[in-house]
Amino acid sequence: MAKDMTLLWGSGSPPCWRIMIALEEKNLQGYNQKLLSFEKGEHKSKEVMEINPRGQLPAFKCGDKIINESCGVCFFLESKYKSQGTKLIPDCDAEQALMFQRVFEVNTFGDKMGNVIYYNWKVPEGERHDSAIKRNKEALTAEVKLWEGYLQKTSGGFLAGKNFSLADVIVFPAIAYLYRFGLSEERYPKLTEYYKNLMNRPSIKATWPPTWKETPGQDILKDI
Repeated sequence: MAKDMTLLWGSGSPPCWRIMIALEEKNLQGYNQKLLSFEKGEHKSKEVMEINPRGQLPAFKCGDKIINESCGVCFFLESKYKSQGTKLIPDCDAEQALMFQRVFEVNTFGDKMGNVIYYNWKVPEGERHDSAIKRNKEALTAEVKLWEGYLQKTSGGFLAGKNFSLADVIVFPAIAYLYRFGLSEERYPKLTEYYKNLMNRPSIKATWPPTWKETPGQDILKDI
């Protein structure tokens, strides 16, 4: 089954990482994969563009079916292989509703994180403003506090309750990204507890970004 799948990915990218976690959880090891470099512009290569015309990673194929949106890939894998590996959509209505809610909040979370981490990369030097930087940091701080609050209210250790689900598959890489860029462990105790507990889950350990093992993180988010 996995031999019919191809994943082109970049190290440290939350969208790429969540697909890899989902593949591990569904016992779909052995798929065709290729690690590409964002720094070298390999995500704009002909190889990628043939699968993902946006020139972005991930680029994913299952047989002749192409899905490049990472959340879509995760749902596709759970739907196609629902009786295999970890069950990632809970049966309980309450947990399922919470899972869907958290999954579809991840884009807002990612946007606010990116507005801080990549501000200097996205905004030309002459167009940068201290007021925009301050506003972006305030928006991200409010967002992180929201997720800290979610975990305070949820019992069971996972984002949707007592079972590991697609909410964790999809959101954990974004949370790990916060810590990679210097989020304070002391300021957000529930988020930190969640992060440290899931770090050692086999699917997450097996797919931990190789560049993160080789290089230190940054402290861009130390004041968030």
